[in-house]
Amino acid sequence: MAKISALSGFPEWLPAERIVEQHVIDTFRRVAELHGFSGLETRAVEPMSQLLRKGEIDKEVYVLRRLHAEDDGADADPDRQLGLHFDLTVPLARYVLEHQNDLAFPFRRFQIQKVWRGERPQDGRFREFYQADLDVIGQDVLPDHIEAEVAIVMAEILAQLPLPGFTIHANNRRLSEGFFTSIGLTDIPAVLRSLDKLAKIGPEKVAELLVADAGATDEQARACLAFAGIRTADDSFGQQVRALGASGEMLEQGIAELAAVLRRVNAAVPGACVADLSIARGLDYYTGTVFETFVHGHESLGSICSGGRYDRLAADNRHTYPGVGLSIGLSRVVSRLLSTGSVRASRPVPTCVLVSVADEEHRTASEAVASRLRARGIPTEIAASAARFGKQIKAADKRSIPFVWFPGAEGKEDQVRDIRTGEQVAADAGTWTPAAEDLRPQIISESTAVSEA
Repeated sequence: MAKISALSGFPEWLPAERIVEQHVIDTFRRVAELHGFSGLETRAVEPMSQLLRKGEIDKEVYVLRRLHAEDDGADADPDRQLGLHFDLTVPLARYVLEHQNDLAFPFRRFQIQKVWRGERPQDGRFREFYQADLDVIGQDVLPDHIEAEVAIVMAEILAQLPLPGFTIHANNRRLSEGFFTSIGLTDIPAVLRSLDKLAKIGPEKVAELLVADAGATDEQARACLAFAGIRTADDSFGQQVRALGASGEMLEQGIAELAAVLRRVNAAVPGACVADLSIARGLDYYTGTVFETFVHGHESLGSICSGGRYDRLAADNRHTYPGVGLSIGLSRVVSRLLSTGSVRASRPVPTCVLVSVADEEHRTASEAVASRLRARGIPTEIAASAARFGKQIKAADKRSIPFVWFPGAEGKEDQVRDIRTGEQVAADAGTWTPAAEDLRPQIISESTAVSEA
């Protein structure tokens, strides 16, 4: 057999690590459903003509071909050639158009699914990973308050994950464009591209880019950097923007929209959101508020959750479909939590009870006990062999199973042992219940423990 080696960028978790990942997925689903979002799963492939609409990601798409496919010209036709989806937004746009007559709008959807990107693997960057999206899609219109509502749901999800803390940073397309236009700049995309490099190359280099690429004067470049330096936890950012000498209807509309989002999100999840006018990524795509989210102590990871309002998700001859969406790279978050050792599962298996087997002739008695425990929702398995009880206990201990059950023989009561303490008591499979923290694996962080269930 050929030597087996790991494939870079395609993570495979061990059972205990998978429990952590599953907890994150289940938390996202549970909170989303509490807010009325419907679960959705779309196909893994889309026509290349759809995947390449954005253009900038064409080198990262995995193309799908059969090994012995006949040469029928499909490779040359982007409408017939298929590729694995690299995000969940392109499939959503197609899904909405395809099923518009069957959906009720606004359409509230969450989606947790694997995506594939052929980028260079590195810390927190994978070629195959789970992504989780929240979106509210309207038909022709979508109220402004949805921007804050989606951010609140995401903040509640993040607050229930085993993170050391997080902050959602928000900016607004109209606010940024209104400011840049007010001070006399015309190439807004070039300004945004330059400011997007602020964290990587610093203010001096960005000022040079603003002059060289966006046509700014030195004074305009300084104003842009001052604008990007504004960060507040309340609506005082508006006063700071006006103090830079900017004015105009679009500017004031952007200030009002961002202030409203900030107030609503922080009222629901105190301290979760700040105004950060340095956020530029995606502002050429989004049409309203835009969000980026950072984990406290893990800023080097970059934004773990981003999104905002987009008024041009999809359109046909009859309708447009504006939306507000936020997306988390779940595998990225889980990878960092696991690699730093800040989060772990209390045990690598879901099993709470191992039912011992005295000998193979009495295995049916052990099976009957296991069935009764499982019927009451207690994860249970049966010993693989009728070895000495000491070996069966060691086998349970090795897998961190907390309890071993001993079926009674010749009319004697059953016994259950907590192998962590050695305490053994009489028990009945129809009534015995473990402590809540033992029923299922716990997700243990540096300061808290939460149930996997």
